[in-house]
Amino acid sequence: MHAIMLKAKLHRAEVTHAVLDYEGSCAIDGEWLDLSGIREYEQIQIYNVDNGERFTTYAIRGEEGSRMISVNGAAAHKAKVGDRVIICAYAHYSEAELVNFKPRMLYMAPGNELSRASNAIPVQLA
Repeated sequence: MHAIMLKAKLHRAEVTHAVLDYEGSCAIDGEWLDLSGIREYEQIQIYNVDNGERFTTYAIRGEEGSRMISVNGAAAHKAKVGDRVIICAYAHYSEAELVNFKPRMLYMAPGNELSRASNAIPVQLA
């Protein structure tokens, strides 16, 4: 049996560019791709915290150190500069792989400063 699990997440990153006349995709600072384990051309889900839009695209490498989150092509209609987004990648894992499974999550502060990295989400209290 396989399970689809959260592989990586960039939490509350700020959109820096929304480029309608681009081929498509979402350009992400290359350092963040490397830290999160998201691969170039990997399918990602983007959840817009500010307007509730949820959409699927793929990641491309943005300039390292740029703090770039560029929503491109048709997806540029779903996010504007300054919107806060959550970017997730999911993967299939076997039961054996799940024994040591831990997602990679990057938490962003205002201005797309990397606040912290984690591999667990705290238990939500009632």
